[in-house]
Amino acid sequence: MERVTLKRTPLFELIEPKAKMVDFAGFEMPILFSSIKEEHLAVRQNVGMFDVSHMGEIRIEGPDALEQVQNLVTNDVSKIKVGQAQYNLLCLEDGGVVDDLLVYRLDEDAYWLVVNASNIEKDEAHIRRYVNGDVTVTNESDEYGQIAIQGPKAEAVLQTITNVTLEEVGFFKFMNGDVAGVPAVISRSGYTGEDGFEIYARAEAIATIWETLESEGVTPCGLGARDTLRFEACLPLYGHELDESVTPFEANLNFAVKLDTDFIGKDALVSQKENIPTRLVGLRLLGRGIARQGAQVEVDGDVVGVVTTGTMPPTVNESIAWARVDARYKDEERFVIDIRGKKIEAERVPTPFYKRTK
Repeated sequence: MERVTLKRTPLFELIEPKAKMVDFAGFEMPILFSSIKEEHLAVRQNVGMFDVSHMGEIRIEGPDALEQVQNLVTNDVSKIKVGQAQYNLLCLEDGGVVDDLLVYRLDEDAYWLVVNASNIEKDEAHIRRYVNGDVTVTNESDEYGQIAIQGPKAEAVLQTITNVTLEEVGFFKFMNGDVAGVPAVISRSGYTGEDGFEIYARAEAIATIWETLESEGVTPCGLGARDTLRFEACLPLYGHELDESVTPFEANLNFAVKLDTDFIGKDALVSQKENIPTRLVGLRLLGRGIARQGAQVEVDGDVVGVVTTGTMPPTVNESIAWARVDARYKDEERFVIDIRGKKIEAERVPTPFYKRTK
């Protein structure tokens, strides 16, 4: 068999001796350093950090940049000012989701699309297919590293090593400044349900930031804790809650779709808006077991849906699941989940499963 060579982030040499590494989206990434539970709780209760340098950055700039980005994504990018970011979706013409991403407005005519690692090449091809006019598209993914520092003490710790006044950086806003002496983009955003920041710096310099944060006592965390944290907060993961067969409405992401703008897939979403075929619901298992992705969800013996993510995350400390069900059953109170032939009852519960106290 042909040996697959995995990509490595700029932090690999620092991280690999201390972590259990796995293949994730073609990258050799840390799944954990100590344990998923310890790292999860560090973020919920204190402060942790993640190497997320595998994420992609695609720059679109030029006089027609606003018009072209607006055509690509579902949200209204005309509403964001320089120094702001916005959650967005790239869609196919049939409304299926190509990727979910953040759009950063770097300048009047310059935008950064921060995309999922597994979709970098696909997203770039999609963007180049539809973009025209006076703009340039540059894939800068290999030029930057990214560290996410998350948790209730993230601001206090990061403030000690940056010249940016972090209390002035609001949610989904960013500033340029130095972190540990390294020029960086500091964004108040994250994927954990906690307060925190995502720090972008040149690939050759980002290790200095990681080492400095570690010396300040920030807990290194792997992708395992990142997944349990995002799941508790009901933040979708591409390949689980989202893919090209799922529309934003089916993923409960209506807030990120502005039908008064023009974008690829709009017509399909306008047609679907009044008759959305499936919806995501939160479930709590009433018996022993973990409902993994792909487990069938039933009502009265009929299959009505499928689990997209399920586990027993440390903060909630109950077996919970997110499931995509036929919209006719979205208000049903009781379901049955088939876990490898074992039928486990589950009840519908409000989402998100966890919401931080501000």
